[in-house]
Amino acid sequence: MPPFLAYDDKNPGPSARTPLVLVHGHPFDRTMWAPQLAAFCTGRRVVAPDLRGYGASPVTPGTVPLSRHARDIEELLDHLGVGTFVLAGLSMGGQIAMECYDRFGARVRGLVLADTFPAPETPEGRRGRSALAARLLAEGMRGYADEVLERMVAPYADPGVKAHVHRMMTATSPEGAAAALRGRAERPDYRPLLTRVTVPALVVVGADDTFTPVADAEDMHALLPDSALHVSEGAAHMPNLERPEEFNGVLGGFLARVDATPVGSAG
Repeated sequence: MPPFLAYDDKNPGPSARTPLVLVHGHPFDRTMWAPQLAAFCTGRRVVAPDLRGYGASPVTPGTVPLSRHARDIEELLDHLGVGTFVLAGLSMGGQIAMECYDRFGARVRGLVLADTFPAPETPEGRRGRSALAARLLAEGMRGYADEVLERMVAPYADPGVKAHVHRMMTATSPEGAAAALRGRAERPDYRPLLTRVTVPALVVVGADDTFTPVADAEDMHALLPDSALHVSEGAAHMPNLERPEEFNGVLGGFLARVDATPVGSAG
């Protein structure tokens, strides 16, 4: 039976290096990770799915909670025969990565949390996500994409990066985006989970991120027992695209550390 999710699976052959699984944010798709797929697919397996409702994956109307996204990823990795791996997620993808760690953390050898936060939704936030879901269904994605583009990436970002981000947002299904927004509003509090993470973690954030500011990253770094924090100057919410060489250098160093850690070691 074919997997539910569309995905890239780069360099699937045997390798001594730990596979890397990349979880995109909202409202994007797996092409968000193009610089990382290109940088790390030599000598390392790299898997990047389109989440349910995004990219080339099927849309489920209604409400899609983070737990459903996590199950989709688990089922995909089972299908691909990926046992243990480093799990990286940005924004909503970071929250899905936390949900994945809660569900099948024994398979996660390293955790990368970029431009995300672990707190549950506030009542105001739930109302806001519900209103945005209704707006996207009524109006489509373009108006929202125009409004938030220069918060997703900094106003001074490379025009090609801006165009890529805008293209991903406007190509997203309004039904898929709305379902994820409703599901994300129901997310649990991941802060207690972070204190129990037994593998190395890397926290990355753009210095000019207004969605998930540096203070959120510092809070996660403080909760995680074994973590490194990197603040990317000259980037907003998507440092992996805005400053790809810098992001890849930090991620590459983290992957090398995980590769050198015996399987089963804590930290």
